[in-house]
Amino acid sequence: MANPKQVFRRNTEWWNHVERSLVTDLLIHGEIKTTLERAKRIKPQAEKMITLGKINTLASRRQALRYLRLIPSKQAGKDSVQYLFDVLAPKYKERNGGYTRIIKIANRAGDNAKMAIIQLV
Repeated sequence: MANPKQVFRRNTEWWNHVERSLVTDLLIHGEIKTTLERAKRIKPQAEKMITLGKINTLASRRQALRYLRLIPSKQAGKDSVQYLFDVLAPKYKERNGGYTRIIKIANRAGDNAKMAIIQLV
């Protein structure tokens, strides 16, 4: 029987990499389709990144740089951190949390995994 705390049966380094990639993709694209467990796991991290963007200090930019992957954003023509601070943070300036939503969708064909769409509100 599997350890209930070890849901993904992977090591921490692997999960941290996947989490960072998913959060970066969510912030750039606005929504992603993934398994329900992964969506639930990245939601708090995505909200923390948007909150860092709203703070907009040098320290918060450095924290975002440490966490997010630096990939070019086609929407803003900038990298992911600049997109977070220049586009997303002003959009959520008046909102006090609850920046993301999870919508359950049909199970994936093949392995019947529970799927969800996580999107920015």
